[in-house]
Amino acid sequence: MTLTTDERVPVLIAGGSLVGLSASLFLGRLGVEHLLVERHSRTSRHPRGRGNNVRTMELFRAAGVEPQIRAAASVLAGNHGILQADTLTGADQEWLFRQIDPGGTLDRISPSGWCLCSQNDLEPVLLRNARSLTGDIRFGTELISCEQDADGVTAVIRSRETGRDRTVRADYLIAADGPRSPVRERLGIAMTGPGDLFHNVSITFRAKRLADAVGDRRFIVCYLTNPAGPGALLPVDNEQDWVFHAPWRPDDGETLEDFTDERCAELIRTATGVPGLEVEITGKAPWHAAERVAERYGRGRVLLAGDSAHEMSPTGAFGSNTGIQDAHNLAWKLAAVLAGWAGPGLLETYDAERRPVAEATAARASARSAEHRHPGYDVGPAVGRQAGMLAVVLAYRYPAGAVEGVPADAAALPEEFSPVGRPGGRAPHQWVRRGGERLSTLDLYERTPVLLSGPAGGAWRAAGRRIAERTGIPLVCYGIGHDLHPEDGSAWARLHAVSDEGAVLVRPDGFTAWCSEGADADPERTLGEVLDRVLRRV
Repeated sequence: MTLTTDERVPVLIAGGSLVGLSASLFLGRLGVEHLLVERHSRTSRHPRGRGNNVRTMELFRAAGVEPQIRAAASVLAGNHGILQADTLTGADQEWLFRQIDPGGTLDRISPSGWCLCSQNDLEPVLLRNARSLTGDIRFGTELISCEQDADGVTAVIRSRETGRDRTVRADYLIAADGPRSPVRERLGIAMTGPGDLFHNVSITFRAKRLADAVGDRRFIVCYLTNPAGPGALLPVDNEQDWVFHAPWRPDDGETLEDFTDERCAELIRTATGVPGLEVEITGKAPWHAAERVAERYGRGRVLLAGDSAHEMSPTGAFGSNTGIQDAHNLAWKLAAVLAGWAGPGLLETYDAERRPVAEATAARASARSAEHRHPGYDVGPAVGRQAGMLAVVLAYRYPAGAVEGVPADAAALPEEFSPVGRPGGRAPHQWVRRGGERLSTLDLYERTPVLLSGPAGGAWRAAGRRIAERTGIPLVCYGIGHDLHPEDGSAWARLHAVSDEGAVLVRPDGFTAWCSEGADADPERTLGEVLDRVLRRV
């Protein structure tokens, strides 16, 4: 049967949670028209997925929404650290860590920082800003079917209010439709990995007197280990609204119906060590911690992002952050291909880059849950050296993809963080002056590739500008000491591992694609060939 097309759009996004809305925001910033459909009638009401790491906040900074997100998260701005205790009132109290950044390292390596913004507060910010750009965002609308051919994707979407179907023709489909992704299932893409790890019920509740028991301990989360009532306590407003994660054991026959309001309230009293606490249950939501990664990140013109591509244990909030960073990686590549300055093969690098990172990050998330003895996760801590948080968050690297000069044996996730930028990794942060404006070098990377050349690298700069004029690649060229003036001029070459005659090519997503340590006999030819390979123009 031939379907009549009701709408045409370059990109269709299935799923309007954190990852889908982030994809919409990033595409909108790049001027890509798109349609997002989400089956639910509104953004999330449940306070979850709130740990936005420094790399994610750098991306939101580049997208112009970081101040709004921090404003939405202001009530938890003073919360730091993870506490482990038998109960809130017991003697067994241990801080797993007190500060996210105890040594002030982040101030030197990033213009941003961690932010505790719950999903129910973050999604409205993303939605408001995405709608102000090029996105047509429709809640209460679900993807019913999709088929692709060599030229695009034909999808049927349905309004859940009216039951009316419409046919949409898109060049590409982003499936951000969750861990049980119907799109992934239609594509026949399997998930790999250990599978389910543990199960919890997330209980939102109101208890005005609980703040008295918490006192001045402004934690991000408190793991409560009382065997009679283990769980995890998370503040929502530090005063009367809280979340409690109770272990749930469906494999032992326990059902969601077993979590009555009365039982949940008693679990909270037992776990916190406050027997007479008045508790008002305001919501419940089951969730499943798992370690799975799709065997591939798409097929043809359909691409997976977020939970449809990977599931991770919640400890460290790696899952949502990895998904948002999937969307960012994908957005610039779609924009480049649709605008014609990159070849379609560029989209094949999405899988090559993001899947190894997800596999390594998912394993680290599971290990961190074991280290923290997350309630409900009954395994011993991982043995051997584990990558630190900064290494996971800022030092992951793409051994293959739209990059040049990465050692074949480079690990996607190193054991330690280094501020030095290398091909395949995040470009380093440095404060610079451009005219009268103070900005981070990371602020330069969003819409176009950028060539940074050293103080004596004028030949690279001139070559880049000629290539941009000749090819139509929107390459922006800056000279250190010419267009940009670092506050610490001696640090630029060290941070980029090049000489004053060298050059660095940075992608729109802020990852170093290539570098030359010094001068070149024919910089125009060399740089032109690099761009052709990186952007899959040949």
